[in-house]
Amino acid sequence: MPISDRRDFLKFLAAGSVMSSAGLSPGMAFGQNGPHVVIIGGGTGGATAAKYLKMGDATIRVTVIETNQVYRRCYGSNEVLNGQFGIEDITITYDALQGKYGVEFIFDTVVGVDPQTRRITLKSGDKLGYDRLIVSPGIDFIWDGVDGYSEEVARQAMAHSWKAGEQTLLLRRQISDMPDGGTMIIVPPVNPYRCPPGPYERASLLAEVFQKEKPKAKILILDPKDGFAKDQPFMLGWNRMYVFQIPETKMDGMPDDISIFDTPGMIEWVSGSAGGTVEAVDAAAMTVTTEFGDTIHGDVINFIPPQKAAKLAFDMDLVDGNWCPINHLTMESTRHANIHVIGDSCIADVMPKSGYSANTQAKVVAAQILHLLRDEEPEEPTWANVCFSRVSSEYGVSVGGIYRLDHETGQIISTKGAGGVSPLNASHQFNRLEALYQEAWMENFVADSFG
Repeated sequence: MPISDRRDFLKFLAAGSVMSSAGLSPGMAFGQNGPHVVIIGGGTGGATAAKYLKMGDATIRVTVIETNQVYRRCYGSNEVLNGQFGIEDITITYDALQGKYGVEFIFDTVVGVDPQTRRITLKSGDKLGYDRLIVSPGIDFIWDGVDGYSEEVARQAMAHSWKAGEQTLLLRRQISDMPDGGTMIIVPPVNPYRCPPGPYERASLLAEVFQKEKPKAKILILDPKDGFAKDQPFMLGWNRMYVFQIPETKMDGMPDDISIFDTPGMIEWVSGSAGGTVEAVDAAAMTVTTEFGDTIHGDVINFIPPQKAAKLAFDMDLVDGNWCPINHLTMESTRHANIHVIGDSCIADVMPKSGYSANTQAKVVAAQILHLLRDEEPEEPTWANVCFSRVSSEYGVSVGGIYRLDHETGQIISTKGAGGVSPLNASHQFNRLEALYQEAWMENFVADSFG
């Protein structure tokens, strides 16, 4: 895709212009006793679905069941780690959804769902029925995937910081206390996992801080994978700013002006095939041991566990393996009728598990539920994803994609010729604009989902 076209495409997505992926439009009110749609989970997917259902038809009763009174978004939490934001800056209330759109909220925990009677039981003992149910529960962690790691270890010593909140603050304190000359180890998970570029943006933003505050510090990324989202644009930025030696396997297409270094700089990335797979951790010694037998000490160890659908999805029998299978046309569970699963927990094929994916899936499910409630045929869905990441405060990289339904296989596939990643031959001005777009994208995205 030409640079100018790609830039316009990403600006289009970042501004929230993909407002409806399946023909969502107001009209055809159900009347005073309209159907009841219940949404479990008030994160990006659940909040967006609630908003767009009410925008599509204000007479529908929409109820969100959420455990927490506020939502702390994961996107933007890396900026808490580098000190740019405080935890309050990534904390969102549900005021707009309640006051502006009339979405009902119940702050409680779901303890049971009967798909036959369409009844939900809450921890408080209350029960409520639904005509259609949307489940957007997010992720949980596979705690026993690596020897020595556990939920307790994450709470005390090796924070994952992959759910925003206390884990974010813990890792922030550990980073602040790390001595100059210390080593921070980041261990990304195997695919699939929430926010694929997240560990590498984290390394980038912390390297920028370390350059100023801890110039002798090192960031070692021990990766079980041999590649990651936007890996070449990230590595090119690291090469330009953090004395990063680009691996030979990632040199294809790189510009001629890259630098060659004799020794690793502030960031070092070790791929799975080169010994980056961590097989054990020792919280007392603050070490990790790789499959090659190397034991490495870290002053800070950010271990991000492998992931699976949230516990609620397992409790509701929505899971096959680790994730929730769905009919992609309507996002409806293939295991239970009238229950739709969106966001990180669902199997969405080539779509990444991202906030933007959850947002666009929510718009699709809102539109399709409106059709189903009216006994209409669902429309042809399309989905989108866009993600801006910053290699530094003035250097951005991005990825975008448009997805469609392949009716022969029933799978979500990429639309040929749409989307792409930041070009490797981009000018400094282009990468600077990408960093500025990241700020606009974040603001507009949050407003589209919660405002």
